[in-house]
Amino acid sequence: MPPSPDRRRRAGAAGLVLAVATATVSVLPALPAAADPVPDYCAPEGCHDILPAGQDGTATLVEILGHQAFGTRPRHSSSQLDMYDNLVHHYDGLTKEGLDDFFLDATFGVDPDDVGRTYRPRADVTVTRDAAHGIPHVEGTTREGTMFGAGYVAAEDRLFLMDVLRRIGRGELTSFAGGAEGNRGMEQDLWRGAPYTEEDKQAQIDRVAAQGERGRQALADVDAYLEGVNAYIAEADRRRNFPGEYVLTGHKNAITNAGEIEPFTATDVVGIASMVGGIFGGGGGGEVRSAVVLAGFQDRYGAQEGRELWQAWRMENDPEAVVSVPGEFPYSGTPDDPVGEVLPDPGSVEYYDIVHGEHGSAATGARAAEAAEPPAAAVEAPEEGEEAPTNDDLPAAQQQELEEMVEEGDLSAAEGIFDDGVLPEGFTDPRGMSNALLVSGEHTESGNPVAVMGPQTGYFSPQLLMLQELRGPGISARGASFAGVSFYVQMGRGVDYAWSATSAGQDLTDTFAVALCETDGSEPTTGSRAYVDGSGDCVPFEELSVTNTWEPTVADSTPAGGYTLTSLRSEFGLVHSFATVGGEPVAFTTRRSTYMHEVDSIIGFQRFNDPDEITSAETFTDAASDIGYAFNWHYVDHEDIAFVNSGANPVRTEGTNPNLPVDAYSGAGWSGWDPQTNDADLHPPEDHPQAVDPAYIVNWNNKPAQGYTSGWSTGSVHRGDLLDSRVSSLIAGGHEFTTASLTRTMMEAGTADLRAEEVLPLLLEVIDTAEVEDPELASAVEGLRTWHEAGALRREPFRDAGYYSYADSIRVLDAWWPLLVRAQFEPELGEDLYTELTRVSQTDESPSGATGGSEPGSLNQGQPHRGSAFQYGWWSYVDKDLRTLLGHGVEGPLGEEAYCGGGDVQECRTLLLDTLAEAAATPAGEVYPGDAHCDAGDQLCADTVIHQAVGGINMWPIAWQNRPTYQLVYQFSGGR
Repeated sequence: MPPSPDRRRRAGAAGLVLAVATATVSVLPALPAAADPVPDYCAPEGCHDILPAGQDGTATLVEILGHQAFGTRPRHSSSQLDMYDNLVHHYDGLTKEGLDDFFLDATFGVDPDDVGRTYRPRADVTVTRDAAHGIPHVEGTTREGTMFGAGYVAAEDRLFLMDVLRRIGRGELTSFAGGAEGNRGMEQDLWRGAPYTEEDKQAQIDRVAAQGERGRQALADVDAYLEGVNAYIAEADRRRNFPGEYVLTGHKNAITNAGEIEPFTATDVVGIASMVGGIFGGGGGGEVRSAVVLAGFQDRYGAQEGRELWQAWRMENDPEAVVSVPGEFPYSGTPDDPVGEVLPDPGSVEYYDIVHGEHGSAATGARAAEAAEPPAAAVEAPEEGEEAPTNDDLPAAQQQELEEMVEEGDLSAAEGIFDDGVLPEGFTDPRGMSNALLVSGEHTESGNPVAVMGPQTGYFSPQLLMLQELRGPGISARGASFAGVSFYVQMGRGVDYAWSATSAGQDLTDTFAVALCETDGSEPTTGSRAYVDGSGDCVPFEELSVTNTWEPTVADSTPAGGYTLTSLRSEFGLVHSFATVGGEPVAFTTRRSTYMHEVDSIIGFQRFNDPDEITSAETFTDAASDIGYAFNWHYVDHEDIAFVNSGANPVRTEGTNPNLPVDAYSGAGWSGWDPQTNDADLHPPEDHPQAVDPAYIVNWNNKPAQGYTSGWSTGSVHRGDLLDSRVSSLIAGGHEFTTASLTRTMMEAGTADLRAEEVLPLLLEVIDTAEVEDPELASAVEGLRTWHEAGALRREPFRDAGYYSYADSIRVLDAWWPLLVRAQFEPELGEDLYTELTRVSQTDESPSGATGGSEPGSLNQGQPHRGSAFQYGWWSYVDKDLRTLLGHGVEGPLGEEAYCGGGDVQECRTLLLDTLAEAAATPAGEVYPGDAHCDAGDQLCADTVIHQAVGGINMWPIAWQNRPTYQLVYQFSGGR
């Protein structure tokens, strides 16, 4: 089939800047002969993507001051935000033609009528940015030029964010951005899990470079990319239009231009890669906490029954869990006869604190007087359909006022913008994100497959990801990449195919019990800082340390202070905690298969971008085997859909139990493991879950396939069910999907309350075993029933209504859930065991946050405003227990008897009604207690998605929607 004609992005405001663009082009030297246009095989209305808030993530000092004082924003910094938000309000009746209102055109190139700026960072590369959104389309006549251009535009659009990310990777965020508690927590989290010396990082680079032609090309690509980054830094410094945050954090002087923006190095790329991969592509760990829970079960129920119940609650391979692909793919399950399994003595675990030598505010706990709230103008949305104003749109008097602020060094408008830190607290917490829906051509209107997919990476301003198109020798791709490692497109499209990822989270990390000792031969204790190595010698732990100090700045007024972060490394892994086992002191160390291999995945991404490499679903699947991080990859072309799981899955020796700590000297562990390099035998590609051309594929960080061990509470109810039930029922009804109808399906699932859709019917079934006599309680029950029957959505009746449909029933369920969970399980489990279980699996994750910040039984919502919801919670536990109580069939029950009401239906009903009455009487102000963004009791605001500012530009809040941050909608009508 011949390629369909290109469909181009609407010109929008192109006419306003076309004259400028033409003038810019006219002064360029003659360009090298352009390559023949690459055919574009997008189906009509078939190629779309979107990445809010906008492309421009670099604001000068005057732009930051203008934003903070008058509410202006740099052009293109927010141009995609309303498009993204509008979909949740208008997806009903969405048509293929209507997709343009909510997504960008993702065909290759820029329409001549939509050219905003064309320039050449150097002779062998041309960058064209469209007028409507400022997305860079990089085209090089050489490979080096293409990579140089990628680095140049990355720095143009994300320089300060890139600097933040590399400082996190170094463990030096507080020294760079200030001593706010959020900054401290972030650098501590990363230094616990990925501490490296510069020599460690260079060794990883050298290892990749030694991997044949592709390895050498990868290193050359990174070097050229960094040349582009550093060229932009030098130019911006010379022109004085560098990001204004460098002034506000004390690294540059706005008047004299004194100070330095440090050039980027290859080892910075390793640090950023380790941060991104660890957060979004990690998996496993938590074996010590799991062992504590096992001990709790055995203490309450005895050794044998306790272990059986622990296994049931663990749900590592629940038969009722929704899966993405058919087949059995056994991995990391608990063996029948474990070897070397270790449990800590009760109460002996001491978690290792990497923070030492605190002084100043780090020791006293002194904070900024009060974190500055963004001024109202800085978070105010423009009128619908209008662009956010820029400084150029201000009246002359206000423009003059801004100029005087800069000339006089008056930065008061931006004081305290980082008093809470540059990234939100909990940013590095491991969490599952992203979703994908793919339907084979057998069930589409056109006969070509359809995909709607993308990663949920949180919401930031600017976004952690950036959009770009890269075209040059051996590379042809458009899509999103993480800032600082954007030499390749990481999720997006090639010539006639598209791909995306969801976090998989399979177990790449194990915990080992290591004997402690004293080098002088004295008796060891849990305070000892030496261990017995593999040869039997007593050797000190290697100390990996970084010292940070900070002073108050305009951006972060936290008083002066500092500390040293020290991770302890052994040949068996990084120290996590200390304890005793059978009275003997040990260190529990964690070993991650991707540690010391943070950049190995570069080869897989390089292959994804190579049009000569990716020619089919099978070649894509093969390329994914070069990705070491734990991801589920989704692929579509004009004929096929495919799914494949990636990850450096270690081969464990027979009897090794990866779900509990292991004796480091027992012979259990990883086959072929080398302590010097952390190399080990890995499972071959065929052992990973995969499929080509099933009827459909859906994934929302759920279990990829049966046998593939999952985390705690992954059972009969999962947010993946919200996708699976909708797609499967539509296929069963004969629906022929289009790009629009699959987008509608995604968006409806993205507004659904999982608890109300999947678990509420069982709660009502128990309550309905008798009449509810109390009128107010009966009204609450009927309200919940009506909401469920209407679809159980958390959605306004129309845009800007200011309230949810069925708002009171939503409030009641938000308050009821933590109460009913505790009442259902704590009496039988006991307070101590119940509390330990809430630490391995939080009870709830509503849009307003983990209830009470994950405090057991708390009614109020944590309100992180992050969008992603219903990934972690006790919905499977509640579901299985109530079905057991009611006599329904249950595969993989939590035990022989129900927990609720001691197994008595009427007792369970009573506790459900009692807790429901308490929830119904709880004022909205207690359920939604308010925060810096929302008044107490404002339910809609509590749910809203807020882009956390990683710089000086804030965004207005948008409606809650549980969907990818970067989203792709693709259908191809032909191929090569």
